[in-house]
Amino acid sequence: MPQSDQLPAEDHQSLPMSQASQLLTSFIQFLTICIHNILYYRSIYPAQTFLTSRAYNLPVHQSRHPKVCSWIRDAVDAVQTQLGLGVVERIAVVIYDGQARVMERWMFDVAGFPAWKGFKEAKGPRTDEEDELAEGTGNTENNTEGKVNWTDVDEQFRATIRKLAYAGEKMAPLPEGCTFTIAVELRDEGEAPIGHPQPWIPTQSNLQTKSNERQAPGQDVGGAKTTPIRAVEVGPLFFECWVEEGNAKEQLPPRTPIK
Repeated sequence: MPQSDQLPAEDHQSLPMSQASQLLTSFIQFLTICIHNILYYRSIYPAQTFLTSRAYNLPVHQSRHPKVCSWIRDAVDAVQTQLGLGVVERIAVVIYDGQARVMERWMFDVAGFPAWKGFKEAKGPRTDEEDELAEGTGNTENNTEGKVNWTDVDEQFRATIRKLAYAGEKMAPLPEGCTFTIAVELRDEGEAPIGHPQPWIPTQSNLQTKSNERQAPGQDVGGAKTTPIRAVEVGPLFFECWVEEGNAKEQLPPRTPIK
């Protein structure tokens, strides 16, 4: 996959700011759908606590619990801020068991995601409609305007969500009592998001990546088994998805999937 420093300069600089903003917003909507679907297919919460809707002309699942939805919304808003600054290398949905051992890491490598200086996130409260996975989510206006073919973007999002759902259904079941969090891995040159209020905290040493200050990654980075999901390359948008199954999960006794 092309790295961000290998992309043509025009892909970073000549995309109109309106399209840059729409591209980032579209990716955040896609990421939100992926997070809800991961929670559903990995049975982090009971299936009856999810509703079924449609996005990108696919059936998708969304938690109905207000606190879960609010937490995910706040988390992806914080991710969006860092993406707009161009400092994020990877996004991880990390699943832990009841003993805080890493079971799975659902990875989104956005090192090739374009960043535009001067981009400012939209401010203001969200509406109720923005908190739901609205039916028919997708880019319906100006489908081929400028550098971004929005039809192709939506098709890539749809294909990725389909493969993510397939992977989640086929993987070995998780133990009961699992929890999750969302983490970002920063580029070496990226500054840690320090400020007030503080939405981010440093991750545990076992999930710290290799860096200029750290010679080797933490023991749970990479996992015991990696399953690729999809690499997406459409216009200026480049990212890759995979899931890592942790060493602790490989040591669990086999469980019978819940019907």
